[in-house]
Amino acid sequence: MPSSVSTLTKERTQDVVPVHPPTPARSLLRGWGEWASVAWFLVPALVLFLVFVLAPIVVAVFTGFFKWGGIGPLDDFVGFANYTKLFDDRVFLGDLGRGLYLIVLSITVQLPFALFTAVLLNQRLRGRAVYRMLFFAPYILSEVVTAVLFTMIFLPGAGMADHLVGLLGLEGLQGKWLADPSTVMPTLFVVMIWKYFGFHMMLFLAGLQGIPAEILEAASIDGAGAWQRFRHVTLPLLGPTIRISVFLSIIGSIQLFDLVWVMTAGGPNHSSETMAIAMFQFGFKRYQVGYASAISVVLFMISLVFSLFYQRYVLRRDLNGAVTAGGGR
Repeated sequence: MPSSVSTLTKERTQDVVPVHPPTPARSLLRGWGEWASVAWFLVPALVLFLVFVLAPIVVAVFTGFFKWGGIGPLDDFVGFANYTKLFDDRVFLGDLGRGLYLIVLSITVQLPFALFTAVLLNQRLRGRAVYRMLFFAPYILSEVVTAVLFTMIFLPGAGMADHLVGLLGLEGLQGKWLADPSTVMPTLFVVMIWKYFGFHMMLFLAGLQGIPAEILEAASIDGAGAWQRFRHVTLPLLGPTIRISVFLSIIGSIQLFDLVWVMTAGGPNHSSETMAIAMFQFGFKRYQVGYASAISVVLFMISLVFSLFYQRYVLRRDLNGAVTAGGGR
């Protein structure tokens, strides 16, 4: 019996195929195959980024050092003359001020209004889904369609806005909406609120629905009223969403173009002009491409510096996954 077991064991041992570790060449080929798979998906995105993002930035920086009309060779090098001219230009400094004006109004008016609407529509209301759809619908429209629509609403003499203020006894406002330097920016901001507040409202709604109901119930059991729950529970937990909304609102105000271009083209007398409008005017209307490139570089640097600063000092804990408290603690 032992001899038969021994024989059987030898036969099975002979049938076993030895497993050899992969050779260095085979491991190298496998590594190259993995890198090829990564490159297959990564290279198209990199090409698009280089062609449509990085290359235009490099070209704008380069042409900003020349006095160039967009046609012919770049042979009139002026160095930083375009940039010094830029910051001596009262109109461009006014563009910076108007951008700041839109930023301040967006943060102090648009976002609180969107937050209030989100809190209201987060309650148990009949037909709240319909209200959400109606408030978000303007954001789906393109900026050009929105601008054409409100140009017709503010049309002097025949627009809906003139008829409405006439019924209210405010005839002094008729015909001034987009034609008077003192009213054009507030009018444009009303259009901005109508267009964009629904987007921020949906952001806040998503943040509110992510707050656990148990926390609010515990605060209510402890005796906290509605305002106390909102101030000490809802707002701190909604902090990351609010900070993202503020960031998007500021960047959008800095880069505002198409809505203003279709409605006023920066007029009257530059009173509604933004940096993006000035860039377009000099580049495609006045054929001062070098100067327009300098404006685009300044606009890019403002957006870049603000984004890096905001990410470093405001969004840092949010990006690290921490639950932050209101006020940026």
